[in-house]
Amino acid sequence: MSQTQLLNFQFHQLKQPTSNPTLVFIHGLFGDMNNLGVIARAFSEHYPILRVDLRNHGQSFHSEAMDYELMAEDLLATIEHLELKKVILIGHSMGGKTAMKAAALRPDLVEKLIVIDIAPVKYGEHGHDSIFAGLFAVKAAQPETRQQAKPILSQHIPQESIQQFMLKSFDGQSAEKFRFNLTALQQNYANIMDWQTCFYPNPTLFIKGGQSDYIQPEYSEQILAQFPQATSFTINGSGHWVHAEKPEAIIRIIQRFLDSQ
Repeated sequence: MSQTQLLNFQFHQLKQPTSNPTLVFIHGLFGDMNNLGVIARAFSEHYPILRVDLRNHGQSFHSEAMDYELMAEDLLATIEHLELKKVILIGHSMGGKTAMKAAALRPDLVEKLIVIDIAPVKYGEHGHDSIFAGLFAVKAAQPETRQQAKPILSQHIPQESIQQFMLKSFDGQSAEKFRFNLTALQQNYANIMDWQTCFYPNPTLFIKGGQSDYIQPEYSEQILAQFPQATSFTINGSGHWVHAEKPEAIIRIIQRFLDSQ
């Protein structure tokens, strides 16, 4: 595996031996392992839990190279380092695409797959221009605190929830001013929006935010061609960050899928 390094991770093992597979939680763009923490904790009594920071995010390594093949290999290398024999991957957005690619590379290792509000398709621009503008404005201003950074962000990003999400990764000590590698993310944005078709034969669940436009009805044919055992569930009243907006609903849906044969 070229250019592969271990990701920063947190691995929660059960006190008692279990035959249950490890649940692996994978965050989206601009996030880190804490983004899916509420969901992960809900399953931590009965399943081993692995949470990761993808490359160029959180406390993981920075790299100028970034695409789904590399991110999937990073993830698999970390899973293999921990000597896990069976896993279920749960990924949101960019993390969902990483999970899909990793599952396709190792269907023998990945028992099931759960993809939150993303499809295995190539996307065009998806509203990140203003976010990048706000983040680079913060970097240029070099504020020392989140309080100083917030009004700069708000000039470009009107949504309070997105401002707060970005500020979770603020790092006053970093030259980039964020824990994620802002420059690399912008340079590789086309790769992050891109997709190369793959194939994964095992059970797959797609969870869609009802108000999100990331999973469209016309994507059904492409989804089933790549994931023939795919099922889907829509959570009404939620957008792209469905796991943050409707965590109880996500937990119920995942539990039902885990219990199914």
